[in-house]
Amino acid sequence: MTDFHDTLRSLRVWDTGLPAFDPDSAPGEPLPLFQEWFVAAARAGQVEPHTMSLATVDADGRPDVRTLMLHGADERGWHFASHATSTKGRQLAAAPHAALGFYWPAQGRQVRVRGQVVTGTPEEAYADLHARSTGALAAALVGRQSEPLTSVGELERASAAAWERAGAEPDADVETWTLYVLEPYEVEFFQGDARRRHLRLRYRRASDGTWTRDLLWP
Repeated sequence: MTDFHDTLRSLRVWDTGLPAFDPDSAPGEPLPLFQEWFVAAARAGQVEPHTMSLATVDADGRPDVRTLMLHGADERGWHFASHATSTKGRQLAAAPHAALGFYWPAQGRQVRVRGQVVTGTPEEAYADLHARSTGALAAALVGRQSEPLTSVGELERASAAAWERAGAEPDADVETWTLYVLEPYEVEFFQGDARRRHLRLRYRRASDGTWTRDLLWP
């Protein structure tokens, strides 16, 4: 316990120069700024900038969160994928609203996205799955995501069989694989500051599809 607390208290945040951010020069909609910040994070050496937290709620309204990969961001929204039969898939089917969180410490930046989640077509899900690696296909072919597992050996056998099939059938389909699109109604950009004068710029979408912007206290 002492090691934990000593280590926790010894950690520092943003031991690097942070980029400047002028909210007044930000675009009128959040997507271009997100894409700009994403590219900047990758070029700054941020490890896996495409990983994000996805928050949903269960049947009792209790929050749930996990880390997964961004598959795209365009005019439709932020894209990710999973099995419809997974925990997140079932939760989204019952309560199709979610939040995403990106954290890029290499530049002291965060992006938060809230919105309604819709599913893509089966054709889009197929294209999404087969645009990725053999390993991604093998993992999808294993299936049974979020179900109880009896042993590590069972997983190893199922994974080996899935890898073999993925190599032999690179066009194999996975019926439960689903592309999800989070259609944003709120996006917040956070720029950290070494003196704790953090900047928070929030975009909110009106019913007519236009966006408004405001600043938030840190």
